Amino acid sequence: MIEIQNINKSFDDKQVLFDINAKFLKGKNNIIIGASGGGKSVLMKCMVGLEKPQTGKIFFDGREILIADDDGVREIRKEIGMLFQGTALFDSLTVEQNIEFPLRFFSKMTPKERKERVNFCLERVNMVGANKKYPSEISGGMKKRVGIARAISLDIKYLFCDEPNSGLDPITSRLIDELINEITIEYQITNVVTSHDMKTVFDIGDHILFMYEGKLWWEGDKDDFRHAIKEVEELKKFIDASYFE
Repeated sequence: MIEIQNINKSFDDKQVLFDINAKFLKGKNNIIIGASGGGKSVLMKCMVGLEKPQTGKIFFDGREILIADDDGVREIRKEIGMLFQGTALFDSLTVEQNIEFPLRFFSKMTPKERKERVNFCLERVNMVGANKKYPSEISGGMKKRVGIARAISLDIKYLFCDEPNSGLDPITSRLIDELINEITIEYQITNVVTSHDMKTVFDIGDHILFMYEGKLWWEGDKDDFRHAIKEVEELKKFIDASYFE
């Protein structure tokens, strides 16, 4: 489980996160929704260490990362997998080399062990035999799969997915959702997803958090989500009402 307490974040004189408190549950798809500019991605960047909040605490299974020493931070980061919105694959590296990249820095595996792990991850995302291809030679959906394979190459406990369906067609989007859901359940990881895709929310969402203008306005499970749409004015503004007709 990940727990955040009193997170505030500003860029210069502009505050973008306001006193955020939330829990992200183990073995669940924790989905942060909200309009663009609402603070979703900034919150995620604070949680993975790409941005540092002005105030607050972030706990990974009880370990507070913001005050941890270098060894403590490194230990937690070894347990974090990240799927970036644009996949962030290295164009000059093959699929195999992209997936192997975290293993070179955060594991003591031999070259043979790394190769075996890469092949296992490729098999897990249904891309057996794609080792020597370059990112320019594969589709957008396949790039997302490679990004997921890289994210799970280490023995992770936490997976962060920033808009995983961005730029994908509806069919491919559903396939990526299914893959993320399978991995979350199979490895019992704490999965945090930012999205504005309501299909994703209803297909795989377990724990849903709604952010609006840098504040957390609603948090709950999928069963309560439809009721909240009728009760939380800011959430009603965000949702396309025609989706529920």
